[in-house]
Amino acid sequence: MPFYHKLGKIPPKRHTQFRKPDGSLYSEQLFGTVGFDGMYSNLYHEHRPTQVKEITKQYSVAPKIATTNNMKSYRLRGFEVAPANDYLDSRKVILTNSDCHIILAAPKHSQEDYFYKNTDADELLFIHKGSGKLRTHLGNLDFKYGDYLLIPRGMIYKLQFHDEDNRLFIVESRHPIYTPKKYRNWFGQLLEHSPFCERDIRKPQELETHDEKGEFLIKIKKNDEIFEMVYATHPFDVVGYDGYNFPYALSIHDFEPITGRIHQPPPVHQTFETSAFVVCSFVPRLYDYHPKSIPAPYNHSNIDSDEVLYYVDGDFMSRNDVEAGHITLHPAGIPHGPHPGAAERSIGQTKTNELAVMVDTFKPLMITEEALKIADDTYYQSWLEE
Repeated sequence: MPFYHKLGKIPPKRHTQFRKPDGSLYSEQLFGTVGFDGMYSNLYHEHRPTQVKEITKQYSVAPKIATTNNMKSYRLRGFEVAPANDYLDSRKVILTNSDCHIILAAPKHSQEDYFYKNTDADELLFIHKGSGKLRTHLGNLDFKYGDYLLIPRGMIYKLQFHDEDNRLFIVESRHPIYTPKKYRNWFGQLLEHSPFCERDIRKPQELETHDEKGEFLIKIKKNDEIFEMVYATHPFDVVGYDGYNFPYALSIHDFEPITGRIHQPPPVHQTFETSAFVVCSFVPRLYDYHPKSIPAPYNHSNIDSDEVLYYVDGDFMSRNDVEAGHITLHPAGIPHGPHPGAAERSIGQTKTNELAVMVDTFKPLMITEEALKIADDTYYQSWLEE
């Protein structure tokens, strides 16, 4: 996100002496991406952020693949993923390729005894159920139903939940996640026709600074393995930072839909992009207003991308027998479209209250064993006419 932010105390010039009240130096850290070519922030710590005391465990969290080459449409019943006490244990990869993991999670409790850092991927968390606080070493963000939380790779964080009924839809991306280029000018500012703007983006405003020594467990994900590392100082010891690399929140309810006289193509719903996939938001909106419009989407061919649609809430006009928490996968190479009767039902309708998140990947997705546990094996036949 090309968006400057600063929080806490920073010196007037980077890479210069910045001293504590006792005269000792704060420890500066460049927190950057894409080598030295991507977005970065400069952080200032109470202690050196490099003090590892011990590596206690290393274990795999790689997904178990059930189908590597898929040409079958699936419906997955997402709410059938069982809740788990621990946040990391609750995360179940259901679809994956070399660019991303698509994950469902139903954590019951906050992270209490460890911090987490994903060095593999940016994480986009969509909050379907629950509320709480995202606590990071670059500041905190409150979250609730409908929020996207964008957590850049390398961010140290904890999720603090207010209750036990939580449902998350998560995309892990090995490529940086940005706002769409088509909605930005050459300075990086979101344009007038963008469906959201900088006012809608919530930046961290509360910076936790802990000047503590001891033993602090960070679970670090690298190449689909978790390393449990004990650090000698508290990970949240940043006194200030500035730059472009930090977590932020955007509510799907602040996405302003683009509509027209005839049915608009899916790219008008685009919210985030990478070089390997896009994320779109389908929100309540007025239907097409041509006198002979068919509000239901037309049949279309997924020639170049797999389409994943996560149904959040409302009336899903183009699908039969789809409920909140369901996920549909329409693989590349075959056409898909509205279910029988959906086009006819849509004629004359003036608005929709549907809420959904879509992920279109440019590489095929593999089906995991976790996905098959919640799969409707007959969904691919649901377009047959009676």
